Amino acid sequence: MHHVAPFEFAGHSLQGDAAGSLYWPARRTLIVSDLHFEKGSAMAQRRHRHVPPYDTRATLAALGMLIERYEPAQVICLGDSFHDLGAFARMDEGDCATLASFACGRDWVWITGNHDPLPNGCFGGRVEDVLTLDGITFRHQAESESGFEVSGHYHPKASIVVANSRVSGRCFVVDDTRLIMPAFGAFTGGLNVLDPAIRGWLSEDFSVVLIGRERVVRMPSRRLVA
Repeated sequence: MHHVAPFEFAGHSLQGDAAGSLYWPARRTLIVSDLHFEKGSAMAQRRHRHVPPYDTRATLAALGMLIERYEPAQVICLGDSFHDLGAFARMDEGDCATLASFACGRDWVWITGNHDPLPNGCFGGRVEDVLTLDGITFRHQAESESGFEVSGHYHPKASIVVANSRVSGRCFVVDDTRLIMPAFGAFTGGLNVLDPAIRGWLSEDFSVVLIGRERVVRMPSRRLVA
């Protein structure tokens, strides 16, 4: 199984992981986007929907496996890490301690998003609106300025047809200058990459790294269906 899809972006070798993370080996940097901690509890409070209140724990477990696998020196969270202003108060103490332990001893960067407040200081790390490393700018939402950019926000998904059956999943979206990350959080939904909200940011010749249950596969845009 291909758990990792290596590809070149902005002259650097990156790896798209089947968990929905991006890893930059040369910098020992792990990138995740749209964790949306405590989305489940927010849904239960505001919409009276009976959902399991374990999305934060599931997201932390997945993140912990990646940290153990890659042992990154740096972790970049590309915004919407917390679902709303009340997420801190709703988080379980044990989950808070787990998150703080992840940040300990490494450069943990919280990129600000449109959902989340500034992370509570007890979690550690530093807060940035944008971060630029070796010519790549990391931010929550894509912007029209020139340059190489990695962002999140849109929760991209892609669909292809295989043997007359539709196969869909989260995906990374890549063109010559832009890389849009999939959402990492356990309860996050998605938007098809051919929707104008995402497609409008991309060049004619873009591709996706489609995430399956245990593998990732790169697909050209011509293979995608709406």
